Amino acid sequence: MTLKSVPKIKHTESDNFFLLAGPCAIESEEMALRIAERILNITNKLEIPFIFKGSFKKANRSRIDSFTGIGDEKALKILKKVSDTFDIPTVTDIHEVADANMAADFVDVLQIPAFLVRQTDLVVAAAQTGKVVNLKKGQFMSPESMKHAVQKVKDSGSTKAWITDRGTMFGYQDMIVDFRGIPTMREYAPTILDVTHSLQQPNQSAGVTGGRPEMIETIARAGIVNHVDGLFIETHFDPANAKSDGANMLHLDNLEKLLTNLVAIRKTVQNL
Repeated sequence: MTLKSVPKIKHTESDNFFLLAGPCAIESEEMALRIAERILNITNKLEIPFIFKGSFKKANRSRIDSFTGIGDEKALKILKKVSDTFDIPTVTDIHEVADANMAADFVDVLQIPAFLVRQTDLVVAAAQTGKVVNLKKGQFMSPESMKHAVQKVKDSGSTKAWITDRGTMFGYQDMIVDFRGIPTMREYAPTILDVTHSLQQPNQSAGVTGGRPEMIETIARAGIVNHVDGLFIETHFDPANAKSDGANMLHLDNLEKLLTNLVAIRKTVQNL
């Protein structure tokens, strides 16, 4: 599939990677619009196709008192407002079969979380909406096994599948990216590297996930060199006080420099 099948996406003729970026979770309308506008200004300047990302609900939490959202419909309406205000596509993750049709009324891309990518009914429900389905590779899965997840989308009557690598479990409390998997997964579908989640340090004793945000540019550069089709980056203007996954997020002030460097690397790689 091509980027042209995603409504509202700009710069589809660009030779750049495409970008899924935004906060981990929708915290308020003001924060979502603020972040989206800032990213859009940067991606327009660099001619990077951009899809705004925000979770309407966080279902996979270590502790019961962790932030899960501001309300499903409220958050989804905010995603729709972002899309309408800036004329850009949006992506959110779904967790249950019933979420698929509900979220499809508000966003352009439905994302299947890594822990749920083997859930056949969920993948089928997402595919049957006609939206693009972004399949996150399970932390416990090989790159080769993702062909079966993509095939489920195809067998459900859709060709609109992407794969996102968000790292592989390395011991109990760390993640690692195996870049050998990128060319393998690109044989099945356009492949995205989730830079920030691959730097998570899950299962901390406090029940709050840690991270290595100082390694964001290192991982992103390696992804570009290895020809990923897209990058996934969670970003916030105040990561320390973000309600979800702040420990591994990129500060919004650092996004333009990072993307400028990555575009330069992409051009260099293409000329080799």
